[in-house]
Amino acid sequence: MSPKKFKVEEPLWVYPKSNPKLKQNIVKEFKLHPVIAQILVSRGFRTFEEIHHFLYAKLPDLHDPFLFNQMRPAVERLCKARKNGEKVIVYGDNDVDGITGTSLLTEFFQFAGIDVIYYVASPSAQKKTTIAEALDTAIENHCKVLITVDVGITAAKEIAEFVNNGIDVIVTDHHEPTETLPKCTAILNPKLVDNRYPDRNLTGVGVAFKLANAVASQLVTDGEIPSKKIDLKRYLDLVAMGTISDMGALVGENRILVRYGLNQIKKQKRIGLAKLMQVCEVNPNEINTFIVASRIGPPINSLGRIANANDGVKLLIIRNSNAAEKLAQELGLNNIERQKIERTMSEDVESQLKQNPGLLQEKALVMISEKWHPGVIPIIATRLAKMYNRPTILIAVNEKFGKGSLRSIPEFPLLPALKQCSDLLENFGGHDFASGLFIREENIPEFTKRFIQLANNTLKEQDIKNKLNIDAPVNFDELSYDCLESLHLLEPYGNENPPPVMHTVATQAWPPKVIGKMHEKAHLKVYLEQGDRVLEGIVLNRAHDSSTLRKKDLHLEVAYTPQIDVFQNQSYVRLLIRDFKILPKEKKRNNNNKNKH
Repeated sequence: MSPKKFKVEEPLWVYPKSNPKLKQNIVKEFKLHPVIAQILVSRGFRTFEEIHHFLYAKLPDLHDPFLFNQMRPAVERLCKARKNGEKVIVYGDNDVDGITGTSLLTEFFQFAGIDVIYYVASPSAQKKTTIAEALDTAIENHCKVLITVDVGITAAKEIAEFVNNGIDVIVTDHHEPTETLPKCTAILNPKLVDNRYPDRNLTGVGVAFKLANAVASQLVTDGEIPSKKIDLKRYLDLVAMGTISDMGALVGENRILVRYGLNQIKKQKRIGLAKLMQVCEVNPNEINTFIVASRIGPPINSLGRIANANDGVKLLIIRNSNAAEKLAQELGLNNIERQKIERTMSEDVESQLKQNPGLLQEKALVMISEKWHPGVIPIIATRLAKMYNRPTILIAVNEKFGKGSLRSIPEFPLLPALKQCSDLLENFGGHDFASGLFIREENIPEFTKRFIQLANNTLKEQDIKNKLNIDAPVNFDELSYDCLESLHLLEPYGNENPPPVMHTVATQAWPPKVIGKMHEKAHLKVYLEQGDRVLEGIVLNRAHDSSTLRKKDLHLEVAYTPQIDVFQNQSYVRLLIRDFKILPKEKKRNNNNKNKH
């Protein structure tokens, strides 16, 4: 989706909270740079305990997996399967979260001596749920236990079919439960109403890791496996990939798991993942959350969108180098195909919006087409919701049924709205900000009308404005290498823990340059002066603003994220500019005074 095809409103700047006393106390207690202390204040940290855990928590600080209410019966059933030689089938969702979670449990069970096979959901527009598709496989292979990964909490009816066929079911999921829970051996979900597990933010692969952790602990306690033979850290690369790709909140346990998991990815111990990184031209030394989300996750995700997601598990658990290389190349080709489909769909969406500008007059955006691929609509829906900052639904229609992908904003949780429309839906589920639905084609017009009405009645104009949250006022003389090195304490960045955004007022030293050919995605390079320091900044996708910045000595208020770049073995500070405002000259002194702290 080209961001400048349609005029997007300038973001509303949300300036940082100020609490000088708390800031000074944080600096004194933790010996932190004042800029880091201000960022923590702006992000709502209020106690030393919260700050210490956020900055310094380690693997031993993870919660006991047996805090899940039903972990004990889940572990007992799996230990019984191991003892009796019963076969277990692991059924996972077909996104990266589900594929990594399925890989994790399959590999761990193989290590632990549990007879296991796996099955990943197939992409389809004609199915409202998919777990039932694995029933024949489970029966043919004489499986006695089914474990779901990243799916199953809303599939009570389908799970009952397994139970009726003599198969015990353990549901591991992290989606919001509905009123009807599956009747099965155990449900592991941090969002259950009566759950006492302390962290609701675990993703599907995170819950799967907790199950593996609990089974390992029990086997060690029972003397079945020596503790020195178990290394759960080897699975954290999978946990990091799934958590990042599913936009898990990088706070609490997710933050710990992802931090250690990124280090595990860098070690390249998993042969299939190493081969995939080669295909994607990823340098293991440069691994971070952005690279996982943008370069490594999409090829795996593309399998569940347009191909066979079981190949994703095969790649992640494979031991043969040649087979791994071949699979990785196939994933790369699938991803290219997915990108082609995505481009075609993006162009169609842009065309619809251009022909129907009234769609963006509502506080929710609902779009429908028979031409869209149901596996790719979540990618486009995510982009549109972010671009226009409003609840967004894309529905792909095929053979009288529609499969919808929904994304939303904090001011409009999806699940309560979907419950109010449930009489029109065949099925729905997910999270408050990312959900899916299945609907009969004849019900789509009424559903669209009702959903938009709910959004229009609930949301204010302010709610649907794009917002730029600023963490700290920081002048150029404060951007020392010590300050920038200290920022690493805040990593890994991701959902609910974005890279910090700072603001200041500076003078344009000389006119900007357009990077690349002039088009809507070209960037601007600007040169900003403050005091005796001039810094270079990059403004992404804003080449069209070059004419408004042609004057020298313009006073700009800039919101930026500082970065250390290296050129010809020399490191220097560069600014990634998130937004800017051109100020009248008389405002310059006032704004610079405001920035001092």
